[in-house]
Amino acid sequence: MNIAQEVSIRTPDIPKPESFTDAKKAVERLQELYATAVKFLSENFSAALTNGQPETRVRAFYPEIRLTTTTYAKTDTRLSFGHVAEPGVYATTITRPDLFASYLEQQIGLLLESHGVPVVIGASSTEMPVHFAAANDPGLTVPHDGSMEFNLRDNFDVPDLSTTHDNIVNGEAFTYPDGARPLAPFTAQRVDYSLARLAHYTATAAEHFQNHVLFTNYQFYVEEFEAYARHMLADPDSGYTSFVSTGNVEITDADAPIPVPGKLPQMPTYHLKRANGSGITLVNIGVGPSNAKTATDHIAVLRPHAWLMVGHCAGLRNSQRLGDFVLAHAYLREDHVLDDDLPVWVPIPALAEIQIALETAVADVTELEGYELKRIMRTGTVATIDNRNWELREQAGPVQRLSQSRAIALDMESATIAANGFRFRVPYGTLLCVSDKPLHGELKLPGMASDFYKTQVAAHLMIGIRAMERLREMPLERIHSRKLRSFEETAFL
Repeated sequence: MNIAQEVSIRTPDIPKPESFTDAKKAVERLQELYATAVKFLSENFSAALTNGQPETRVRAFYPEIRLTTTTYAKTDTRLSFGHVAEPGVYATTITRPDLFASYLEQQIGLLLESHGVPVVIGASSTEMPVHFAAANDPGLTVPHDGSMEFNLRDNFDVPDLSTTHDNIVNGEAFTYPDGARPLAPFTAQRVDYSLARLAHYTATAAEHFQNHVLFTNYQFYVEEFEAYARHMLADPDSGYTSFVSTGNVEITDADAPIPVPGKLPQMPTYHLKRANGSGITLVNIGVGPSNAKTATDHIAVLRPHAWLMVGHCAGLRNSQRLGDFVLAHAYLREDHVLDDDLPVWVPIPALAEIQIALETAVADVTELEGYELKRIMRTGTVATIDNRNWELREQAGPVQRLSQSRAIALDMESATIAANGFRFRVPYGTLLCVSDKPLHGELKLPGMASDFYKTQVAAHLMIGIRAMERLREMPLERIHSRKLRSFEETAFL
């Protein structure tokens, strides 16, 4: 019989669950509990790396927020969040309360105001995997399975798929083991999983992500974004404080050099920061719906206030010209990457606040308005497919479906990003730029592309930025409207 079968379980000393009526103090207790658990696991794991297998099992738990209400509160029905629908017990496990401090304080504050009962802060029954605890220590790495002298799982907890899932956002009636219903859209392990994936895919830390996210499918936009960022840093009145590039290189001086990385990550990401996360993040997701889903799956746990796609597309109407803009007000989904999570029969509605912000931004940047704006912008259905070379297939079927859907543009990312925005309750929108017209003999060839990029990328990116700046000024309750909420929702955004 090995040691692990005989050992007891050792856990850190932590305060007992306590009621709080002050959101700030509640978050402070969450931070205390989390820091204690992380320190305990990290120190014991470091000791195990040096001294060998521990004589006990080492275990710590995520902190949790718990709310019990016995009445149907008279909440402000104009607000789509900040309250639970009916009496009961509600809970959520929490990770990285340092990273989410402002969010947690805001959401707990709304709960206290809506229901007039305290929240209880204590340790949950969900074990914290040593991998996620070690992620807080840059000098500590968990070796891969089989490379240690003892079996890691015999003494430490590892990631568990039973608590790492999207059951809550997918509306699959998830409850915690004790029957408590969820307060927040993600479990702590699901959040930790995505924080680790974000660092891997984007080569920037989660701390740098801003509340307004632009997605693009071309590196050309990155160059323009950096130029704009430097211009903003040179203006002391812009409100922007720093620019973060690949590898967490952060500059505050407009003329500071940014070293060119030897190897770009799969999804190069850049952050133009402002106070309270109110700046703009740009993610080059590359080409394809799989990348689009991957990026949005993980960024969603940061609870951004909006994300927009500003990429290139194929124009499907003969009346369109290269460089014209397309504002999506509907989506034809043939991306096939979200069908299991969000069936294709679920409509993805256009959001009025986003649509107005984008159209107004186009008018501001192009200095066209009203009927004249129609010369360069069309509003209609955007089709998203998973086959980059769709033009090479027999045309009758695909073209007929595009015509029946009234599609005016086709790409490989927009419907995926919008659908995941709908699924994760993140306000979304799409403004594309026509870069080719394959049905009308205008293919995306090198010479044509170069001219197109030079003339349109800067204007297109600026439209996305201007739209985000408008959305930034909107009250939270307006941008996070009831259109993205279902019959039974979590209290937390």
